[in-house]
Amino acid sequence: MSVEKITNPTSKVGVQLIKSNALEQNTEPELVTAYKRMAVQKADASTQIDRDSARMASDWLEPPLPLQGLEQMVDNSIIIPQCIRAYKNNIAGFGIQVKYKEGDQKDTPEAKAEWDRTQDIVNLLSIEEDTKTVFENIIDQKETFGIAYAEIIRDNAGAVTQIITIKDTPSVRMTKELDPYIDYVYFYKGNEIRRKKKFRKFKQEINGQVVYYKEFGDPRPMDYRTGTYSRSVPKQFRANEILCFRIGMKPYGKVRWIGQILGADGVRMAETLNHNYFVNGRHTPMAILISGGTLTDKSYKQLQTYMNDIQGLNGQHAFMLIETESLDTGFDGNPASVQLVPLANILQKDELFQDYTENTRKRVQSAFNLPDLYVGYTQDFNRATAQTAIEVTEKQVFQPERASLAWIINNKLLNGYNLQYCEVEFDGPDLTNPDDIFKLLSVAERAGGVTPNMAKAIANDALGQESEDYEGDWGNVPVVISNAQATQQMLTGAPSQESAQKTENEEETDKAKTPDIDPSVKDKLDGQIEKAEQENADDAVIAVMKQVRSLLVEIRKQAGEEA
Repeated sequence: MSVEKITNPTSKVGVQLIKSNALEQNTEPELVTAYKRMAVQKADASTQIDRDSARMASDWLEPPLPLQGLEQMVDNSIIIPQCIRAYKNNIAGFGIQVKYKEGDQKDTPEAKAEWDRTQDIVNLLSIEEDTKTVFENIIDQKETFGIAYAEIIRDNAGAVTQIITIKDTPSVRMTKELDPYIDYVYFYKGNEIRRKKKFRKFKQEINGQVVYYKEFGDPRPMDYRTGTYSRSVPKQFRANEILCFRIGMKPYGKVRWIGQILGADGVRMAETLNHNYFVNGRHTPMAILISGGTLTDKSYKQLQTYMNDIQGLNGQHAFMLIETESLDTGFDGNPASVQLVPLANILQKDELFQDYTENTRKRVQSAFNLPDLYVGYTQDFNRATAQTAIEVTEKQVFQPERASLAWIINNKLLNGYNLQYCEVEFDGPDLTNPDDIFKLLSVAERAGGVTPNMAKAIANDALGQESEDYEGDWGNVPVVISNAQATQQMLTGAPSQESAQKTENEEETDKAKTPDIDPSVKDKLDGQIEKAEQENADDAVIAVMKQVRSLLVEIRKQAGEEA
């Protein structure tokens, strides 16, 4: 420590500044030094707080909406069942297939063996019904309640062997994510990765009977009778796992049509009102007004019999006679009169709230992002509008849903198999428009953009057959170029490659040479390009034609350099 003396000449007061030697030596307090030397440490698992879990005093969570009410609302709706059916049919209805992660792996014996094994696993996930039907039921439950549960059964080795949809979704309850964090294993590209996670418990309670489940991936043994974790649980009492399929991030999910609940319930009430009209409404078509008199007993009985018997063929061309008795006893009184007044103009001619019902239907469909074509309401459409509606809905709705469902299967359900070459995906519809393909191939063929192998592959694909390339290099040469070469050989008298006898060295030389192209071919192609631009043809087709033209120019240039 150093001392510096400063004297104030005016007030003659001496001041001493005491400085720390640590400041002069640029040192730090021991606490700061220790903090900097300490290695950075952080949580290796999620630490966020779930609002729904924090507000519950119990570990068990309750759904925010009565699930039975949602099911009844779907059953009574005029449009939600159609939307759910469209989701089922278009997401999982086309089937499940096994594919190679990379196309060049299918020739290896390891990949082929894994493909066969994966196909057997998928086929045996359910032997009571088709595997795709299991996932169709899962989609049905998820769109009805916002969440669906699948019971997962493993064999003694711990491999997933069965998946069963839990049919009574409202009877299932779950806990919040329970402490502590548990290590679990995840396979990624053949490598074993360990992560930490809080797992939930599930229970299903019906009429006092309770069965407990553990969350999928929880490695701890659980007793399905009590819901307690214990390594000493006998195998016959070990709980199965539940795999959740939910919409959104809430524990119990959220139906995608939640914003239309009031509208859907209002339409149900409108339908009830219209139904009550037929049960309790008044359907009197005519009133008989009698002034100055009254019906005789005989006329009253005849009128009653007439009204009871008038139906079918018996009521055609029948006459009704009404007799009255005057109420006036004087000689100059007015006679009794009878007047028939029709009441059809005040009767309800059609159902009430038609506009409200139609607008609600459209709003519910909008919540599902479905056009009318998928729910059977379309009347005014043609092939072009239908094709556009299908393509847009596939890209915005069904393809993302298939990808999300396939990710759960590959990265959760089948992750324990550590598949390295194969994965599972859901099939989709063929969106190819034959008319567009025909137009494109017609223009591309004239411009030299179609080879025999390409035409064969397209034709076999349309017929559902496998295609193999032709033997020889000629199968990859555009048809226009092959025809131009053949024409030029006929005019010049040059022998064809197939008829000429060549030595092995000459054949290698010919393969290295670039064939010459008749200038007329290029001129014809320029004319086709100019015609297509004038007719405002498809930009993609024009681009293909220009690319072929550039290729021909390059071929002629190479031929000129070699000459």
